[in-house]
Amino acid sequence: MTMADIQTVAVIGSGAMGAHIGMVCALAGCRVTLVDLNADALGGARTSLEQFTQRSVEKSKLTARERASAFDRLAFSTELAPAVAEADLVIEAVIEKLDVKRALFADLDELCPPHTILASNSSSLMPSQLADATARPDRVVNLHFFNPALIMRCVEVVRGPATSDQTQAAVVAFVHRIGKEPVVLKKEIPGFVANRILNAVRDEAISLLEDGVADIADIDRACRTALGYPMGPFELMDLTGLDIGYYVKRERFELTGDPRDQPQRSLAELVESGRLGRKTGHGWYRYDEHGSKEELDNTTEHDTVKTDNMAEEI
Repeated sequence: MTMADIQTVAVIGSGAMGAHIGMVCALAGCRVTLVDLNADALGGARTSLEQFTQRSVEKSKLTARERASAFDRLAFSTELAPAVAEADLVIEAVIEKLDVKRALFADLDELCPPHTILASNSSSLMPSQLADATARPDRVVNLHFFNPALIMRCVEVVRGPATSDQTQAAVVAFVHRIGKEPVVLKKEIPGFVANRILNAVRDEAISLLEDGVADIADIDRACRTALGYPMGPFELMDLTGLDIGYYVKRERFELTGDPRDQPQRSLAELVESGRLGRKTGHGWYRYDEHGSKEELDNTTEHDTVKTDNMAEEI
């Protein structure tokens, strides 16, 4: 299969990542079906995409015709089988749990045509952990987009030991075609490139907090004002979802057995209490209905601020 052969794409999972990936592919001219078993989640994804792309039109970053054409190519479905029956490429963006992803890949292997490439958007799980759930390990690969996928240009392309050169070449060309920049890993490693660097920063930020060195707001402020980060690590964790980082660390600990890979106490407490960041209105920070944040009780009172969406829209 070549890049030119990838015309029909199915994206499994209609959360923020899946919805954006679907729209990225639709804007690039692909026929796309966004799949989720939860009809309400699909409806929310469609509404979110409509609002996001409308703001892009208003800012002249997208034309009304481009927007309408993309939605014409983007379908929404609660049924997996018909959505993938003619897919050239399937990208899964479901919860970051190995057993869930392996079960999905086994189903996809049965439902998809023989030529279909199966890609995971996992931020940490490797192709070799998924490939043997299928009879097509040569066509299993990771395409790791970054949040928000409509904005972020990077896509990590991760091949497993069994991934064929043809599959890698096809998806690298596809990433270029959809307007992104591929970062190709020569071999698989948990966490890939960007998140291994980012997670080191997050882990150190949480350690500084738990050791009483500095408060949340001051650690974030140091990263913004001294290091030039657009967001501090706690702000970014709230944006992407604390549950995602929590499950990633749990999966890595199960893989390595290294106590340093376990979720930190403060992170675990937040996730177990349902405080997952912006999407629940409460994480490391609290958020009002407009998405403006204010620090929690354990942060400096003088630094209560309001923030706009830090990601620039397309």
